[in-house]
Amino acid sequence: MDRVVNGRFLTQPTTGVQRYAGAIAESLTTLDPSIVVVSPRKLTAESNATTLHPRKVGLFGGYAWEQLELPMFLRCRRRRPILLSLANMAPLSYDRNVVTIHDVAFLRHPEWYSRAFRLTYRFFIPRIARLALKVITDSEFSRREILELLGVPESRIEVIPCAATPASGGETVSGANPYGRYVLGVSSLAPSKNLKGLVESFRLLADSDLKLVVVGKRHRAFGAIGIDTESPGAESIVFTGHVSDRELATLYHHAEVFVYPSFYEGFGMPPLEAMTAGCPVVVSNAASLPEVCGDAAVYVDPARPGEIADAIRNVLSDRALREDLIARGKAQAERFDWPTSAGAVLDVLSRL
Repeated sequence: MDRVVNGRFLTQPTTGVQRYAGAIAESLTTLDPSIVVVSPRKLTAESNATTLHPRKVGLFGGYAWEQLELPMFLRCRRRRPILLSLANMAPLSYDRNVVTIHDVAFLRHPEWYSRAFRLTYRFFIPRIARLALKVITDSEFSRREILELLGVPESRIEVIPCAATPASGGETVSGANPYGRYVLGVSSLAPSKNLKGLVESFRLLADSDLKLVVVGKRHRAFGAIGIDTESPGAESIVFTGHVSDRELATLYHHAEVFVYPSFYEGFGMPPLEAMTAGCPVVVSNAASLPEVCGDAAVYVDPARPGEIADAIRNVLSDRALREDLIARGKAQAERFDWPTSAGAVLDVLSRL
């Protein structure tokens, strides 16, 4: 047992971080079956534990498992293994860590986070980064942020990109179009995702035949950020709640356009997933998104809903632009895949 993957992500709700961790771990264990995933005993129902076959250890979960039981288990091995942690956090008391830090938005924009979250991440992440043998991150943008805000030496940072999930490919899509003509967004209430700007830009379209479908949950806090789901026209905005990868692929496939007006992304997988499914993409010109999307998207200022609305109109009305974006998008998405990224991770581990 020379290399171990920290499987705490299997106990967490599935967001982009957990999807990344699962995809990398699956590809890694395929490339090198000697790699073992170690996890707490209680896993989430939606985790991909059935394909990863984790070794369950300890009695606890959460931080207690990661900071106490996991390092204790590792130190009991005759030869202490390299620990790969793929979801930002890692045990502070273990010194053979490789950790993926996806972004440092909690330092760049602390106002976006709760006090408890800020304090937790400000305590752990700088220490984890300083102790790690290598820090992996998803983009050149995040590499620059880590250099500036965490002070990690450049020689210890490796940029290895994410990819689109296989289920977002058009050839795997099943299911009829459930919503008619719609603009698609994937968003949470996190301020970085700019859900308010997405909704405002959609309302500026004033197209009664068009819906906005947001993969995410309705929330009682919508009013606090200016989203009134009870106002006239609100029936044209649909929040799907949680969807499976297959359902998400169907939504990408049937959408008129995918819009992702984020203020801050360490990578941003959804635009690539939309491209893979043959959906034209409008994204913000901020953070890592131009790096990820290349020449295959229409770029907008995320702080200007009118500009976002104009870009959506152009994609809806200009067939040549739409077809060009679809073709460029598929070519761009093909530049990224999980086995290649996992192979790069394995190379990092092999050099230690």
